[in-house]
Amino acid sequence: MSIDTSTVEKIANLARIRVPSEELPALAQQLSNILKLADELNEVNTEGVEPMTTAVKVALPLRADVVTDGNYADALVANAPDTTKHFFLVPKVIE
Repeated sequence: MSIDTSTVEKIANLARIRVPSEELPALAQQLSNILKLADELNEVNTEGVEPMTTAVKVALPLRADVVTDGNYADALVANAPDTTKHFFLVPKVIE
């Protein structure tokens, strides 16, 4: 598939990209080369090849899906200057 300069202008307009007119022919050639490469990939025989999400088969460890508070509230407020029952006390900012 070959892309001409008018198509590049349309693509640039849709993408809201300002392309100088002297760069249009070179950009059209580059986009044509990209589409040609994509067409070459269509010729690859993929019969019997399973789709994959990663190149390495790794089983991720699973954990129980339960709601908790994290069990570390004391550690979070340990360095707070003024706390009451795991709440931060902040100075009044509205007068």
